[in-house]
Amino acid sequence: MPDRPYVIDVLISAKAIAARIEDLAKEIEAEFSDTDKLVVVGLLRGSFVFIADLVREIDLPIEVDFLEASSYGDGMETTREVRILKDLRGQIEGRDVLIVEDIVDSGYTLSRVTDYLKTRSPARLKTIALLDKPIRREVPFQADWIGFEIPDEFVVGYGIDFAQRNRNLPFIGAVKFIQD
Repeated sequence: MPDRPYVIDVLISAKAIAARIEDLAKEIEAEFSDTDKLVVVGLLRGSFVFIADLVREIDLPIEVDFLEASSYGDGMETTREVRILKDLRGQIEGRDVLIVEDIVDSGYTLSRVTDYLKTRSPARLKTIALLDKPIRREVPFQADWIGFEIPDEFVVGYGIDFAQRNRNLPFIGAVKFIQD
């Protein structure tokens, strides 16, 4: 649990998120219109709410799998060491794959996971992130689709946590620490 008191200011409303997901789903449908099945790989744990809403909007045959990678632990800064904590259950060789991430910050996690999954020879491999914080980028990586570009603020909600708290908020909020 965070040891400093904080408040959360709404940055992106639940309504704005829902509208953007509808648009993203249409773009993904167009990209993968010829697929026999799209394997949607959610990066746990932050993307679970986003992936649930996204797959309900995509009108294609879909298989869902999960991979857990970590570069943060319980802190607010990346460790730059990406560890695979849970691997895929299914095979992706020769299949169309969409990696779903909550936020691209330094770029380490999504870049390394993408490289890792490319070694398994998918037919197509694309990436989507709900949030992008390009000012924090440390590696040259750009997701194929981005929901929202955000400023350099620590955010929570809609599946994204701060020390395992606030994932259940229906919006994206910026954490503001209260001064003593």
